[in-house]
Amino acid sequence: PATEFVGYDKESVQGKVLAIVVDGELRDEIVAGAEATLVLDQTTFYAEMGGQVADHGTITCGENVFEVRDVQKNKGGKFLHTGKLTRGEMKVGDEVTTAIDSERRKAIRRAHSATHLLDAVLKKVLGDHVHQAGSLVEPDRLRFDFTHFEAITPEQLLQVEDLVNDAVLDGLSVTTEELPLAEAKARGAVATFGEKYGETVRVVTMGEFSMELCGGTHLDNTGKIGAFKITAEYGVASGVRRVEAVTGSQVIQYLDAKAAILEEAASVLKTGEKD
Repeated sequence: PATEFVGYDKESVQGKVLAIVVDGELRDEIVAGAEATLVLDQTTFYAEMGGQVADHGTITCGENVFEVRDVQKNKGGKFLHTGKLTRGEMKVGDEVTTAIDSERRKAIRRAHSATHLLDAVLKKVLGDHVHQAGSLVEPDRLRFDFTHFEAITPEQLLQVEDLVNDAVLDGLSVTTEELPLAEAKARGAVATFGEKYGETVRVVTMGEFSMELCGGTHLDNTGKIGAFKITAEYGVASGVRRVEAVTGSQVIQYLDAKAAILEEAASVLKTGEKD
């Protein structure tokens, strides 16, 4: 049977170990120190999909602890939790508790919700020809590829950054709902090029600003993104540009690093930072 994902609004759930795989072979049990893959009947761990990286965390059974460092979803809909048993033992049939790394999940949510805002803003600033051509969403860090025929000017880039931050400061409500595909498209939901959608889709809406088909995890309010800062923009293929950006705590670290360089340069040149 497929694994049921219940992690959109939960960080922990009781589950059952359906299978244990070690080096490509099924095992009945594992002991501390073993690298393995666990399959559960239900999970709160998001599997890497749609450019969003997987959740990390632990699967526990009493004092027994399995550290999860990657999650993939196979064609049969099973979630493959890969990691290491750091304490005790674990057997097929064990009742276990999942617990995702909540701080990491928050940081991923910040970057993913910011990606949707960025997509909407790029269309406003550059034109309706802009379409997503790929993305990567990591904790407080994102990469977004899109169709565009020329380099973005510094003025345009600043405008994009400002408009995304305006949407952050507006504290737009983020809602998700399951809809028939035809209805979602009729409402104007943006579909990602190359993605295959079923009859029912998940629609993520951010105020009047953005509406996209998306299976990823998001914030409930854009204000929780904190801040958005573009760190790079360049071409990756003919007619495809890439924007790299940071959100939340990574923005603070990025600006602190820039300030430190400026301070050191001023010190070396024996002048004020402004000069």
